[in-house]
Amino acid sequence: MNTDFTSTPLPKLIRSIALPSSIGLIFNTLFNVIDTYYGGLVSTTALAALSLSFPVFFIVLSVGMGMGTGATALISSSLGAGEKKKAGIFAAQAISLSVFNSLLLTVIGMIFAPHLLKLLGAKDEYLGVAVAYMNIILSGTLFFLLNSILNATLTSRGDTKTYRNFLVAGFFLNVVMDPWFMYGGFGIPAMGVGGIGFSTVIIQIMGSGYLIYRIKKRKIMEGISLKEFIPQKRPMLDLFKQGFPASLNMMTVAIGIFVITYFAGKFGKEAVAAYGIATRIEQLALLPTIGLNIAALTIAAQNFGAGLSGRVMDSWKLNIIYGLLVILVGITGVAFFSEPLMKIFTSDPNVISIGVEYLHVAVLFFCAYIFLNISVSTLQGIKKPMYAIFVGTYRQFLVPLPLFLLLSIHLGWGTKGIWWGIFFANWSAAIFTFFYTRRRLRKLKSA
Repeated sequence: MNTDFTSTPLPKLIRSIALPSSIGLIFNTLFNVIDTYYGGLVSTTALAALSLSFPVFFIVLSVGMGMGTGATALISSSLGAGEKKKAGIFAAQAISLSVFNSLLLTVIGMIFAPHLLKLLGAKDEYLGVAVAYMNIILSGTLFFLLNSILNATLTSRGDTKTYRNFLVAGFFLNVVMDPWFMYGGFGIPAMGVGGIGFSTVIIQIMGSGYLIYRIKKRKIMEGISLKEFIPQKRPMLDLFKQGFPASLNMMTVAIGIFVITYFAGKFGKEAVAAYGIATRIEQLALLPTIGLNIAALTIAAQNFGAGLSGRVMDSWKLNIIYGLLVILVGITGVAFFSEPLMKIFTSDPNVISIGVEYLHVAVLFFCAYIFLNISVSTLQGIKKPMYAIFVGTYRQFLVPLPLFLLLSIHLGWGTKGIWWGIFFANWSAAIFTFFYTRRRLRKLKSA
């Protein structure tokens, strides 16, 4: 039974979408935390290699994640307008597009990943570990991208529980498979850090099978034949127009992480490892609010498709209020327990010190993420995806790059200059985005 996005009271609707999404994403981040933990058991070099690989692979993932966002908006909008067949065609075309993108990105990634890792400062054993891990992860690109689209198909109908179930199960599987593949046993050879990559890819493959099974069981794509999966000009163009800006926005995030990692690398691999651990902790604090972004996007798209602009505005406001209330818990936890949290992953005092330094600045811009992410998701829901590119470029590259150079290098602030540069970039972008979104929604409501 599909959720009625146009009449269900907004508080209930937001909870039904956001809570399962947030729980699932918490376990997804815990999945990455487990990888980081086991990497730390090997050495600081292995831990830094995992941290270094993240921005490179995130560039690849940004395409799938962006297309997933675009697909959610288009499918939801079609359902809101009562066009179920059109929604099914968008889902089928998005799946085909994800297959093509994955093949292209796998090849490009394997060619250019070593060069990007060198640019970030990796060399010798450090580079070898990072490249080996990246090649394994890149081999699973198809399933990472496919899962984004399958999840979009479910989310657009209000089903965020299926993906939650996969992410929860994936976490527990990873707890067992990471050490098994790293150290070997039961017919599996010891693979070291590469075992962490193999575990991740196998779990993604299992997830694809489960999501496809749930879509078939719910008859979500009933009536969609194989010919609907053959690329068609009109829906592909629509997906490109909606999904490509979202992908570029995600890519700016990847570039932003790349830039931060590049500057952190100037202060040693300990700074890179510290940033990698600290961002995992940051993600855990923010995750209870991420489900609200999914709720904002889906509710905005369905009600925009149904012509209910007032509900779009009310959803935006309510999601922001909920987000600010929830993030207070994360701010408190990270502010008071940053050092013990860092010590879970490493005993290196330099890594711990730099990580705590970052987290104490990060809690000051957690609220900025709420205004930014919920506003951008709402704009994507009303088919205004281009703004995401503008604000992403501004806060991930245009502002941080000169600020990092000024504060961390020329003024000699070191890593603190990087963290305060992030603070200014996020808050200035958040304030502008809030007022821009409010103006767009007021115009939509008065139209």
